Amino acid sequence: MLCNAHARSKKHCLEILSELLVRPTPDISADNVFEKLVERERLGCTGLRMGVAFPHCRIEGLDESSASVIKLSEPIDFDSADGEPVDLIIGLIVPSELGEEHYADVNRITSLLSDERLRGELRECSTSNELYEALLAGCDDLAPQNPIAAQSS
Repeated sequence: MLCNAHARSKKHCLEILSELLVRPTPDISADNVFEKLVERERLGCTGLRMGVAFPHCRIEGLDESSASVIKLSEPIDFDSADGEPVDLIIGLIVPSELGEEHYADVNRITSLLSDERLRGELRECSTSNELYEALLAGCDDLAPQNPIAAQSS
């Protein structure tokens, strides 16, 4: 979780996100994650609608999914389909060999991002701890059994 982060650009945001995503997995390099996130962006923008983005990619050598959340202090252009700047980013790295649980992680995150009330609560947060607590509460509200909440960093 990182609240009120400053990113100069989409690229800078992906660099910050890469650093956060590898914290629980020191054997995975942030540079590798960054390269894979950029590669994924070339396939299609992960900027969704309503000021949110969901950068994600597969990583060789990863055993479990890892997610991170960033709330930016100022929105940035993320090339989103609706043209709106992005201020909420949920990043996800998954193992290169996907199982059902990894597809479920992606579905849970997209459900979270589509919840207007939760997006509003996340935007009201002023600390990383508040951001974490708001996300946990949103996970509980949307999906009573949510392994993402248990794996959050």
